[in-house]
Amino acid sequence: VHQSKLDFFCKLGYGKQDICKVLENLGQEALEDDVLKELIRMGSKPQALESQAQPSQLKLVARGSCGTSQGSKLLGEDESDSSDHLRPIVIDGSNVAMSHGNKEIFSCWGIQLAVDWFRERGHTYIKVFVPLWRKEPPRQDSPIADQHILEELEKQSILVYTPSRKVKGKRVVCYDDRYIVKVAYEKDGVIVSNDHYRDLQNENPEWKWFIEQRLLMYSFVSNRFMPPDDPLGRHGPTLKNFLSKKPVLPEPKWQPCPYGKKCTYGNKCKFYHPERPHQAQLSVADELRAKIRVPLSCGKEEEKRNHSP
Repeated sequence: VHQSKLDFFCKLGYGKQDICKVLENLGQEALEDDVLKELIRMGSKPQALESQAQPSQLKLVARGSCGTSQGSKLLGEDESDSSDHLRPIVIDGSNVAMSHGNKEIFSCWGIQLAVDWFRERGHTYIKVFVPLWRKEPPRQDSPIADQHILEELEKQSILVYTPSRKVKGKRVVCYDDRYIVKVAYEKDGVIVSNDHYRDLQNENPEWKWFIEQRLLMYSFVSNRFMPPDDPLGRHGPTLKNFLSKKPVLPEPKWQPCPYGKKCTYGNKCKFYHPERPHQAQLSVADELRAKIRVPLSCGKEEEKRNHSP
């Protein structure tokens, strides 16, 4: 009797030690219901329930991954900041400020508008290059507006002054455009400017390709910084893909049929019909070519079999 009850409760998943304690307390002739009540009162649980209560140590791994480490890396990338997928931004401060000031005043507010626009999109690496002599007090031949913005951006480690000095009363200025292109090229980022840097394109062939492919032009509309939605033209990437390291390709969109449900071409219609989900998106000529290729390939295989020894 003891062994039969022991086997019965072991099949239910309870431990042998708990079962033996209850049988010693209640006696060998105790009913199964009484033994079960006592096991529950003691807090004993079947092993199946204990395994469910414990947090599983298994981790979900994406299809195609080789191990849990790669899966955790993929999860870490998804949880990480979206700024990791955005390109660094290098702003031509002089070009932006003069453009905002209608080429008459060096407007520092224009630089602030451009920086805020990229910050709102999630870019964390933003650098603005401005010549050092813009720190000097404004003069009639070089007026500056909102000069305190330069100090604030410098404290935030966003603005970088290119070196300049005076020699015998003459100002010696380093070429700030070379700084802009060089940093953007090394960081694999984007140049924000309306300048084409033609002299630097002729200077270095690698810079020539980079300037052509990574130059982001802009406009100011009522104190609003507005880059184009198609930076490289109508057939180029969108602004979102242009600023991201991993561009997302758009899904192909089929042109809907102008006749709709009244179309009489059937499956031979080259336009898209939403009411026909299994429609083959091939033109009549492509369908005929596909039908011709199949019998030709079958005939070649038969010839090979006939000629084979």
